[in-house]
Amino acid sequence: MRYLILSDIHANRPALEAVLKDAASFDMIWCLGDLVGYGPDPNECVERIQGLEHLSLAGNHDWAALGQLSLDHFNLDAREANSWTREELWPSTREFLESLPTSMVQDDITLAHGSPREPVWEYLLDAGLAAINFRHFSTQICLVGHTHIPIAFVLNEENARCYPLVPPYSGPLALDPHRMILNPGSVGQPRDGDPRASYALLDTDARTWELRRVAYPVEITQERMRARSLPRRLIDRLALGR
Repeated sequence: MRYLILSDIHANRPALEAVLKDAASFDMIWCLGDLVGYGPDPNECVERIQGLEHLSLAGNHDWAALGQLSLDHFNLDAREANSWTREELWPSTREFLESLPTSMVQDDITLAHGSPREPVWEYLLDAGLAAINFRHFSTQICLVGHTHIPIAFVLNEENARCYPLVPPYSGPLALDPHRMILNPGSVGQPRDGDPRASYALLDTDARTWELRRVAYPVEITQERMRARSLPRRLIDRLALGR
């Protein structure tokens, strides 16, 4: 199977469309959460994903938009954007988001938004935290999002060492023989200094993970955000990838 791995779309429809066009051929989407929040098109992004073969998780911004997570947990800009999103959700969008789990195991691969230990909130940003989290799932591979930064963490069980692999890679990553935690980065709001949408293709037959970047019309998303009076800092950061 060839899976399109998405995370942190954040209601950015132009970025999502660019990714779908760039990926071209895949069997199914696995979305690792945060379909909404920050961006201007929450309903349209959810509707687009619903129209494709997919499995999706809930992220912290999805929960915030539903009122299942207090906005006090967020910074001022995120709080304002999530408050706006709460008022904008269609009933069908709300129903879909309410149905989403926070983690699952599929095809012997663990999926979580934040981490296998704490699926909604924990950020896996370094090898130390990743090493701890390998004890919280039993599959060889775990996919996470949440940080908006594409990265891989590899566990060498022979010496019990965990180390990061930071893009760019020299071609697709082979998934064997070590256990791995893999993050595709963010479709809608990258934070690694590259404003292009980030996603991955997982081929379970070839046992490979291919990270990809694709440019999208950032100015269209920014224009839509301005029209909805979303926070300026959220608008500006899209062009910076931070």
